[in-house]
Order: sequence, then C-alpha cells, then structure tokens
Amino acid sequence: MSWRVYVLRCGDGTLYTGATNDLARRVAQHACGKGARYTRSRLPVRLVYEERAAGHGAALRREAALKRLTRAEKLALVGEGRRPRRSRPAPARPLRR
Repeated sequence: MSWRVYVLRCGDGTLYTGATNDLARRVAQHACGKGARYTRSRLPVRLVYEERAAGHGAALRREAALKRLTRAEKLALVGEGRRPRRSRPAPARPLRR
C-alpha cells in the first residue's frame, strides 16, 4: 500500500489535511459528503496537494507536521500565495503536551 498525505481546499477557502492509503477513494468520500465532519459542511472540496509517505506512521507524522504549519506556509506548500522564507519543506515541530 502506498500512503499519501493530502491537502484539500474546501468551498469556504479553508484547507483540510489528511492521510490515506487510497487517495482517489478518500477524496471521493470527501467530495460526496461522506468524509470528515469538517469537510461535510464545507463542500465542494478540491485536491490541491499530495505527497507520498514511506508508511502509515510516516504519513501520520507528516500530516501532524502539516497541520502545525501556519496558513501562509500551507498556501506556499500547495502553490498558492507567497512563498515563506524557507526553501525546504517545513521540519516537523515537536508536539506540545
């Protein structure tokens, strides 16, 4: 199985990040209102970014790292908006406990 991390642009302009091992199925679920609760009320959704992960754990770690990015950093990652000063992908930030 090939794990993927993805970003959707919702109908209200917000961004949703997720991880899956079947990207086409998962995006279709979001699009028809059977995906995450967050996207159900923000249809339509459009896939704007995806990246391959080495495995399930790597996908979940990368998803968490992307969720910690600022909106500006996420927009730069998906190719919309201004680029942040960094030229490399954002490093994973430590979890706050």
